[in-house]
Amino acid sequence: MEKKTFAVLGMMCAGCAANVEKRLQNTEGVVRAAVNLPARTALVEYDEQVTSPTLLKEALAQIGYDLVVEEDRNVEAIERQAYRSLQRKVLVSWLFALLVMALSMGYINIGTRDVQNQTMLILALLNILYCGKAFYVNAFRQLTHLSANMDTLVALSTGISFLFSTFNTFFGESYWGTRGIEWHTWFDASVMIITFVLTGRLLEERAKHGTASAIRALMGLTPKTARLIVDGTPVDAPISALQKGDTIEVHAGEKIPVDGQVVGDTVSSVDESMITGESVAVEKKRGDKVLAGTIVREGTFRMKAEEVGQKTVIANIIRMVQEAQGSKAPVQRTVDRIALIFVPAVGGIALLTFLLWYLIGGQAYLPQAILSAVSVLVIACPCAMGLATPTALMVGIGKAAEKNILIKDATALEGLRQIDAMVMDKTGTLTLPKDTALTAEQLKPHASEAIQQLHNLGIDIYLMSGDKEERVAPIAREAHITHYHSQVLPQDKEDLVKKLQAQGKQVAMVGDGINDSQALARADVSIAMGRGTDVAMDVAQVTLMGDDLRRIPEAISLSKKTVSMIYQNLFWAFIYNLVCIPLAAGILKGVIHFQITPMWASALMAMSSVSVVLNSLRLKWMVK
Repeated sequence: MEKKTFAVLGMMCAGCAANVEKRLQNTEGVVRAAVNLPARTALVEYDEQVTSPTLLKEALAQIGYDLVVEEDRNVEAIERQAYRSLQRKVLVSWLFALLVMALSMGYINIGTRDVQNQTMLILALLNILYCGKAFYVNAFRQLTHLSANMDTLVALSTGISFLFSTFNTFFGESYWGTRGIEWHTWFDASVMIITFVLTGRLLEERAKHGTASAIRALMGLTPKTARLIVDGTPVDAPISALQKGDTIEVHAGEKIPVDGQVVGDTVSSVDESMITGESVAVEKKRGDKVLAGTIVREGTFRMKAEEVGQKTVIANIIRMVQEAQGSKAPVQRTVDRIALIFVPAVGGIALLTFLLWYLIGGQAYLPQAILSAVSVLVIACPCAMGLATPTALMVGIGKAAEKNILIKDATALEGLRQIDAMVMDKTGTLTLPKDTALTAEQLKPHASEAIQQLHNLGIDIYLMSGDKEERVAPIAREAHITHYHSQVLPQDKEDLVKKLQAQGKQVAMVGDGINDSQALARADVSIAMGRGTDVAMDVAQVTLMGDDLRRIPEAISLSKKTVSMIYQNLFWAFIYNLVCIPLAAGILKGVIHFQITPMWASALMAMSSVSVVLNSLRLKWMVK
């Protein structure tokens, strides 16, 4: 099985993400697919004997999306170009919007009512053709595959308002006026809907850029070039040109480009804090391991490349964080199912709204019926629901990575907040490894403080060790751990986890070695201690880089804040639709003469998505 993260171009809303995920899931050979809307990526696990990235790309192309599988395509450059294009469209659309609004409100007078309307028709048509063309193209593609997304709602609402206004421009007086019915044109609504939706997307893109800052920071750890030794002479070369076995020279102040081994007799010091979290520089001499992304503080040395490109430790960390950010919390599965039916459901509500108004007032209420249906189409927003979970997860998991806490998936992040029992290994986890057979084993720095913080969170700690009683008891007392067991086997650790789970507890296991793997696999949340090259990524859901156990309560606190943010976002997204759709339909029109018009509906819809992203970004400042 192969598992890869691909960039997806063309996704704009939760409906898009749901359609892309459904299409990938239904492609032969795909075991699992998870789409991350804020990051515009798809994590796909597939059988390489049955399908390939090229076939996956073809499957998405059929419904109007582009899966980037080519190595030479620069996704960042493509997205920058798309962002600049969006900026231009927003500026032009606002120009059209201001002109149409000025004409419709009488601030600009260029002649008769017919001339005014015909001028607005031309401006609205130009706005549709240049600024809003993508909505119609994408909506048609979705229709040909019997699916729908936010573009469908925008295309329907602007198309209906434009066509009805065009009819009124040429036949309004002869059709409505002769029947004593007051008539209007809604070119301003058609233009403003497109303008507000595009503006919302622009603001959303700017805000989403902040949610991916952790990944960009990690990617920035590795340099773009290296000093390759060719025939004994240093030559600057791109990182992509380096191969296993190459000799590379690194100077003080520079970042190490690849994983490798020091050669030569020079002694240097290297800052590995970005990998291990330890602030003290580590001395490096002949034969010592050095890791890509770490910084040489003193000295110059040469190294032999052992792992390059996507096989380095930092590349694995980046890949793990990307996959975690693209994973789905259990609640997101429900949201995805809602997103798939949301747009068709809104179309049904809009049609029902139209029919009810028409039945109430007949032909005289036809303009009101159309206005209400358009407002419903515009104000409904699956985007806010679709962004609620992934934006919070991206910020939360990214923030954890900044603190040297690597969280493997969204399920682990959600599970951390529910922990009420923790089984902990001793040697290498709670204590520092012994230097010699004669050394009084020592607690890791801040271990007692971390245990106290866990106690304060209401978590019971169980120390399990294969060591003798006389060595385990003093450590347990020093760490203020009441429950401890000595001379246990790996099976005993797993049995304790099962016993605690049988009592209804949410159990975490913290370990650092092979003998902990059984218990790690059995626990509700598995936490591994890692120091760069020995990161237990394959077994554990959470990996703590370095020796600071205070990262465990930090991870739990971050979990609670992130999940709380997710539920906040979902609450407001659902409340928004629950309140605004009836108001747009005109439920209060006959009571207090209030109704959300299409223009204001588009503004509210745009801001609902932006507000969810901005709310998620608060995590950056909530978590120090």
